[in-house]
Amino acid sequence: MKLIRVKDYDDMSRKVANIISAQVILKPNSVLGLATGTTPIGAYKQLIDWYHKGDVDFAEVSTYNLDEYRGLTGDDPQSYRYFMNTQFFDHVDIDKANTHVPDGSNPDIEEACSSYDKMVKDAGYVDLQLLGIGRNGHIGFNEPADAFSKGTQCVDLTESTIEANSRLFDDPEDVPRQAYTMGVQTIMNARMIVVAATGEDKAQAVHDMVFGAVTPQCPASILQLHTNCVVVADDAALSLCPGQ
Repeated sequence: MKLIRVKDYDDMSRKVANIISAQVILKPNSVLGLATGTTPIGAYKQLIDWYHKGDVDFAEVSTYNLDEYRGLTGDDPQSYRYFMNTQFFDHVDIDKANTHVPDGSNPDIEEACSSYDKMVKDAGYVDLQLLGIGRNGHIGFNEPADAFSKGTQCVDLTESTIEANSRLFDDPEDVPRQAYTMGVQTIMNARMIVVAATGEDKAQAVHDMVFGAVTPQCPASILQLHTNCVVVADDAALSLCPGQ
């Protein structure tokens, strides 16, 4: 696991965007695993800027997002499909038919999960997976558990995750309590993983991810076993890490 120390959120965003753009430039038909939330927004803005300058092109890229709220349709402003469209896809030349998000509107849990797993597998898994990390060490919506998850699953969100996501909703009661999420094993099949983290509230999670025991109680800790994982984090997020 490689650690890259950055100055602040903007610096993190540029460095993450650099890694993603290098992947796409070297392999124009890259399969990208993408994340939502506030952490990657700056990186997406930087990639959009470079696209408009002609520095990077997404015409042949395909994408697979980590997760989606169960019960929301893709046109719901709080859905992750809507987030990806408005924050990234609408502003570059990517073919929307090649962008994939779990179908939150599908009430059939088994079918929704198995179909998404098949899509990711048929794509050969992702070349580069972008991750954030939750305050409790979750990646995607894989919450602390007794075992690491395998394929896509429907999860009950923890109160800490619901609280963290409530800032994006007008009413905290509107935050969905369940989500479809790509499993840990699927994430680990990515050929490269990039974890982005900023802020003191992520410090314990980053420490446990990098230096703690590998345990499903901190899902991100399994990334220690990945052969090509890069963590891009600022001083605050690295404040509890020894020697950092």
